[in-house]
Amino acid sequence: MNHYETVFILNPVLSDEQIKETVKKFEDLLVTRGAKMISKEDWGLKKLAYPIQNKKSGFYHLFEYTVEGDAINRLELTFRRDERVMRYLTVKLDKYAIEWAEKRRKRNKQNA
Repeated sequence: MNHYETVFILNPVLSDEQIKETVKKFEDLLVTRGAKMISKEDWGLKKLAYPIQNKKSGFYHLFEYTVEGDAINRLELTFRRDERVMRYLTVKLDKYAIEWAEKRRKRNKQNA
């Protein structure tokens, strides 16, 4: 099983209900493809470094998961087809990145 992290930015004009529905859609897509979700983080509304689609902010979300097969290709195809997604990035984590992600999760739990 490979370890991945995906960050995606959702359109800022979406309601809270639409955001939850969209995040759930992507999570369900991964789980049905055999992914094991390790962590999900909602980073909230953040200002963008540069305008995307004439928007200056977006809702950031992070998924950390393990999966095999073509699940990544299917997820990214779904991101490209969904107009609610402004940008996305999927990264395969090596052992050092996995350690860092664990430290980040522990730090976030302490601050929460």
